[in-house]
Formats: sequence, structure tokens, C-alpha cells
Amino acid sequence: MPLNSMGKSPATAGIHSPGKDGAHDAWVEFAQSFRILSQPLVAPWGEIFEPFRAGTVDEMVVVGQIGQSLDGRIATATGHSKYINGPAGLDHLHRLRSLVDAVVVGVGTALADDPQLTVRRVAGPHPARVVIDPNGRLPASARLFAKDGVRRLLVTAEGATCSLASEVEVVALPAVGGRIAPPAILAALAERGLCRILIEGGADTVSGFLTAGCLDRLHVVVAPIILGAAGRASFILPPIERADLALRMPMRAHQLDDEVLFDCDLSAQRVPAGRAKISR
Repeated sequence: MPLNSMGKSPATAGIHSPGKDGAHDAWVEFAQSFRILSQPLVAPWGEIFEPFRAGTVDEMVVVGQIGQSLDGRIATATGHSKYINGPAGLDHLHRLRSLVDAVVVGVGTALADDPQLTVRRVAGPHPARVVIDPNGRLPASARLFAKDGVRRLLVTAEGATCSLASEVEVVALPAVGGRIAPPAILAALAERGLCRILIEGGADTVSGFLTAGCLDRLHVVVAPIILGAAGRASFILPPIERADLALRMPMRAHQLDDEVLFDCDLSAQRVPAGRAKISR
């Protein structure tokens, strides 16, 4: 499959940042048209983001995102990962954030990286920030809980003790073996009006949603570096006995400067989580 040439925008400082050239204005115009479903999307981002506009199984669209090395690693053996992806890959991640209703991370990633989960490298609104924390481990001082006018949600197990600001929405769900089922998480987010969802990390969280059939798309951005066998793997999935049992899916590849985006279509295996589509 030939690679599609995708231009890289310069880093900007969020929705109010002025552009140094036409890339800023081009992205602003594209992002506005993205939310008007009757308006066709145009290059250079149309092909990538068109599938995010509306769900095919229910009213939700759920995308997982992984940035990795050529040898399938997301961090070194010590856990260092800043930054495997270069400017173009990071720009893509921030474009994803700017187009979704909510960005989701697991508590392990939140504790290890203390991410902001805001939109900074491109223009666009900040998504709601969601952390999956069954046992209430994340402190109130975590940056994703920062009071900045954006919705913040803690998904935790029923009966867990949490000490957070009253503005943080606590979503208590049943847990089995210390884990909350991904379909239950998506259903709870849909009930709260959050229907376009980015599952950003880490590997265990993205893998859990993938295994549960809870992703419409999977974006894997591969950087031209090799981290070695001791690095942390991109996916943590159940083993299979034979290669012909591997999960295969339609895929499109896009060039992002010196990195490659693999856009994988998982909609055929997605289980319903929100309000089902009504046949006409």
C-alpha cells in the first residue's frame, strides 16, 4: 500500500496560539468542518479523521493510540519514553485529543508520567480527562486533575475510597479481580455525553480495550528507532498458538514526516457499548 504524504504542522501553544504560517489556520478550518457532519473533509487530514466523525456500531467512536519504536516498544527497560515519537507523531496525538470528547488513561500511566492530557501542539479544545483508577491510587495533585475548566472524571471501583476535589466526577463501577470491564466504562462515558473517545495509554489499558472488542480504530505511530529486547512492549495480549489465529484487520498507512501511522480498522469486532444505531 502506498503511503500518503501528510504535512507536519509547527508546534503551537493551544487554542489561542497564533500560527507562524498557514498550517495553524488550515488545521483550525479543518477542525471546525470536522464537527459539521454534512461538510466534506479535505486533505491533508480528511482520510485519517473521517472515520472519527460518526460511529458505525453505536453513537460512540473509540480509538486507541500507541506511539512505538520499530521493534514494537513504548519505553526502555527503565520505563523512559520521552519522547519515542518525534514532532510529527506528537502533533498527530494532539490532533486526536483536539477532536475527541474525552481522553482516557490508566492509573499506571497517570502515576508514571503525570500527563496533562491537554491540547498544546495544535489549535483545538481540550477534551475531558478520564483516568481508570479502580483502587483510588492517584493523588489529587495529579496534573490531569488540575482545575482548568475542563471536565475531569475518575473511573473507580464501587466502594473505593477517593479524596478528590468536588468538581472531579467520580464514576463508580463494578470491578472483578481489580479490573473494570471496558464496555462498562464506555457505557458510563456515553451516559455522560462523552461519545468520541481516545484511549491513550498505557499499553495495558489500550490492550484491555482491544481484547474486549472496544476499539473502532487503532492508531499506531512507528518511529524510526530501535529500543532493544528489554524495552516495554506496545501490547499486552493473550498468547495464540498459531500465526493464522492472529487478529487481522483492514489497515491504511500514512507518512508523518519520518514516522509512519498505521490506521487499523477494528469496527468489525467492536461490541456495542452506547446507544445502538437504528436501522432505517
